[in-house]
Amino acid sequence: MTLNRRGRLARTFVVLSLAIVLGSVVSAKAGAGIDAAPQAAGSFITVTVAPGDTVWSLANRLAGSRDVRSLVSEIISVNSLASVDVATGQKLRIPLK
Repeated sequence: MTLNRRGRLARTFVVLSLAIVLGSVVSAKAGAGIDAAPQAAGSFITVTVAPGDTVWSLANRLAGSRDVRSLVSEIISVNSLASVDVATGQKLRIPLK
């Protein structure tokens, strides 16, 4: 069976539509296994690192009744730090809970 130009165009449209739908389903499933709960907007403060500050000293000062170790881990995670080393003048986001 030979398709005319209109038939080939319709077939191409259907194939492209299916590819787009399949691509959107795959991309929607890509982040489905993430365990981290999204943070509400405004649940962070930004702190500029002063001379002598460390992630531990900032966490200790801002932890309140929270566990300092867990706050240090959150600060490292939120700011994508490779270690606890920070530089004077660096801005860090501190999660508030």
